[in-house]
Amino acid sequence: MSHSEPKRFATPVVVLVEGRDVVVESVAEAAALLADVRWPGPRDDFHAEALETCLKVLEGHRSTEDARARLVDAALAAGIYDDVVR
Repeated sequence: MSHSEPKRFATPVVVLVEGRDVVVESVAEAAALLADVRWPGPRDDFHAEALETCLKVLEGHRSTEDARARLVDAALAAGIYDDVVR
């Protein structure tokens, strides 16, 4: 179980955090953002599933695409998703 491999997303996910766009390029970055107390959305089922999926990907049990999709779901539910990479 290696957490040193960041498992990069094919397409970054852009979310609005504290008034600025944050470009999330890997599963490791997504997990860190979801675990951060500054996560700007609710800690609801979408958030919990996104964080759990990211951790499973880092352990080698799920795909990077799964983690990206769950992060997008959580960001949409929180109203912070920006689908335009700047």
